[in-house]
Amino acid sequence: MSSQAVNFSNRDGLSLSGVVETPDGAIRAWALFAHCFTCSKDTLAATRISRELAERGIGVLRFDFTGLGASEGTFESTAFSTNVSDLVDAVNWMAANGRPAQLLIGHSLGGAASIVDTRQLPDIRALVTLAAPSEADHVIAQFKQSVPEIESAGQAQVDLAGRPFELTKAFLEDVRGSRVIDAVRELKRPFLIMHSPTDATVGVA
Repeated sequence: MSSQAVNFSNRDGLSLSGVVETPDGAIRAWALFAHCFTCSKDTLAATRISRELAERGIGVLRFDFTGLGASEGTFESTAFSTNVSDLVDAVNWMAANGRPAQLLIGHSLGGAASIVDTRQLPDIRALVTLAAPSEADHVIAQFKQSVPEIESAGQAQVDLAGRPFELTKAFLEDVRGSRVIDAVRELKRPFLIMHSPTDATVGVA
């Protein structure tokens, strides 16, 4: 397999950074990998899974959401719906460049975004989630002590995985308004849920 760095624009004209993992032999299908909350395309999960799929004949695009990793934009200006629209833009870019995605893989909050996204993507034939919450607002538990400040001041700096991030009231409202379970009911496509029963961040329930 080979790895190729790519860049493509989202609907706001921002450049998003990605890596395409291409199988050496016949390509069975193309997949898109959506990384976890505040993560990047270079996490071990994104990298290892994408490369293993490529070894098995499935090409993969993994990319950084707006404001994360090497992509343009600021994290504080994004929300859950930004991730959803970035995924749609990534699928459209893949199709326009001869790599039509049939499989969508989402890790953690990227999994929740992938579920919601699939309703807008008729060419996606199957969905996989890894440690994804059943509702996007589950991420609020990671910074619940800062929620009162965010709601009163409009934004606050929070520590996530040892790094500072600026979160806004708009972000809270956006994740609270997500309808992930409703999207699951409308999928009508093969859906593989992968989740550790001992997950301490997103409980398996």
